[in-house]
Amino acid sequence: MKELVESIARALVDHPEEVNVRSVEGSQATILELRVHPEDLGKVIGRQGRTAKAVRTLLGAAGMKVRKRFTLEILEE
Repeated sequence: MKELVESIARALVDHPEEVNVRSVEGSQATILELRVHPEDLGKVIGRQGRTAKAVRTLLGAAGMKVRKRFTLEILEE
């Protein structure tokens, strides 16, 4: 799942080399923390959060296939 989020984020941003995804295992779900260049934050979130919501939907659908729950957090520097 980490690779999925990373590849989607790299396709969206202007600074793909600064995309960083960290996986944190939790008791209920696995949290994926996404960090991007500050200029690219708006591109990853999208207007009214639509892009972030779409990525979260894809993550949820892919998680159903492997029977795990994933949460995406987009972090600011």
